[in-house]
Amino acid sequence: MYSMIYTLGMIGAPQIILIVVVVLLLFGGRKIPELMRGLGSGIKEFKNATKEDEDNSDA
Repeated sequence: MYSMIYTLGMIGAPQIILIVVVVLLLFGGRKIPELMRGLGSGIKEFKNATKEDEDNSDA
């Protein structure tokens, strides 16, 4: 189990290139900006929700 977690942390340039190629093949170049916008808004919502939760727990 430890070796699997350790190898997951070792992401280098070849792995990132492979991931980008797979994403491009799956979704195509035109869908990528839309996917990134959705991902960005999801992260923004998550940050806002955690901030609200922290504010509520302080009171």
